[in-house]
Amino acid sequence: MRVTTPEGSWRGFWKLSVRELIEKTFSSAGFELGEEDVNRFLTYLEELKRWNRVHNLTALTDDEDIVKRHFLDSLSLVRCFEELGVDWRGRTVADVGSGAGFPGVPLKIYLKDIKLFLIEAVAKKCSFLEYLKVKLGLDWTVLCERAERLDRKFDIVVSRAMGEFEEIIPLLERLSRGFVFVMKGRELKPEWTEKLGYRTCRVEFRGIPPSYILWKRVS
Repeated sequence: MRVTTPEGSWRGFWKLSVRELIEKTFSSAGFELGEEDVNRFLTYLEELKRWNRVHNLTALTDDEDIVKRHFLDSLSLVRCFEELGVDWRGRTVADVGSGAGFPGVPLKIYLKDIKLFLIEAVAKKCSFLEYLKVKLGLDWTVLCERAERLDRKFDIVVSRAMGEFEEIIPLLERLSRGFVFVMKGRELKPEWTEKLGYRTCRVEFRGIPPSYILWKRVS
């Protein structure tokens, strides 16, 4: 006997499955999400995949990869903030080279009380970020220009996968009046701490390789 399922039912099953993936992934890492947060991450995932089919915003297409390697990885900064006692509440946070919104948008979803600026030079990515804030019902500012051209400062400057560390830190430090955080994944070179004065946060979540965040106070 062949059983047919209405398309809407399959869509509802898919949302439930991905919802559980989001809830369990964050919960196992110590991040308890409210229903509104889960809904926003779910919408973020749906819209990222939809736009990605046309605009190639990310190389990751699997739900679990996106949730772990984009969403959860972005929140590794929260662990670093907590470890260092960095007060983000009401602070201006600039995500330089934001791309599809990482790490800035997951930070905004989870922390909420930050004044977020997403700095991105590629027009199609800027369009996605502007569209996304409407879909998620959140507020941030998209600065659609090269970071080198900006003449302003932010309390906290963060960056993820934006090029060679030695080349980007003068720019990031120029934009900061407080802290600079650079997410480097598993890559860590002694000269970054020994010669350039950066310190490290080591963050590890269950099922995900340890990652390093380099940070410096600029004042």
